Amino acid sequence: MDDIEIEAVEEVDLTDPVLIEGLPGVGNVGKLAVEHLLEEFEEATLVRRVYADVFPPQVSIDEGVAELTHAAIHAVETPGEGPDLLLLTGDHQAQSNEGHYHLTDAFLDIAEEFGVERLFALGGVPTGELVDEPSVLGAVADESRLDELEEAGVEFREDEPAGGVVGVSGLLLGLGARRGLDATCLMGETSGYLVDPQSAQVVIEVLQDLLEFSVDFESLEERAEEMKEVAAKIQEMQQQQQGTIASDDDLRYIG
Repeated sequence: MDDIEIEAVEEVDLTDPVLIEGLPGVGNVGKLAVEHLLEEFEEATLVRRVYADVFPPQVSIDEGVAELTHAAIHAVETPGEGPDLLLLTGDHQAQSNEGHYHLTDAFLDIAEEFGVERLFALGGVPTGELVDEPSVLGAVADESRLDELEEAGVEFREDEPAGGVVGVSGLLLGLGARRGLDATCLMGETSGYLVDPQSAQVVIEVLQDLLEFSVDFESLEERAEEMKEVAAKIQEMQQQQQGTIASDDDLRYIG
């Protein structure tokens, strides 16, 4: 296999398509968000698979059938006047710094092939504690987008996220800008210790305002309630083990 192989699955004509990336990361916020969009847009069409030797050396198993690890891109023809979507997700990120660069270049090549001029990278920003009402932080490649995003509820904080944006999400901003693309990163606040459907929902809500589509959140809300129960059980176990009243800050010690 070559370093990176792109499998063309289907060809579709899209109107002003916007790329939305959600790969695994902090709280799996971006991945959950894109997977939820795929669930809601049931007629999404798989258009590309991306295989790469920088992914972990493994296959996924579904009812006994193996499939080589890859990233997938689906096309969505949205109803109404909003732009169509290209939804990028997968189960893994690259295992090396060079791999992140090579993969991001491949994703951008595909985006440009479909005529993408605007993209959104989705992820989570860790707070170190549970958040009842997560905010959405943003980063942009073009400062002219700041006002529009702030009106949609996105916050831009000095020196946050600390350390910048890493992985494919960060490189989509940096490499995308070098290609002249309008790139934005949306990051939902999350503890960083648990899968966070609530944070994924607030990120999608911002996208809805910006891109003029609408989806239902019932399944995400149900998962968020399940995760709250998990967090409560963890805190109860900590109280029993430590003999003290656990606070949200105690979660920072969970391995």
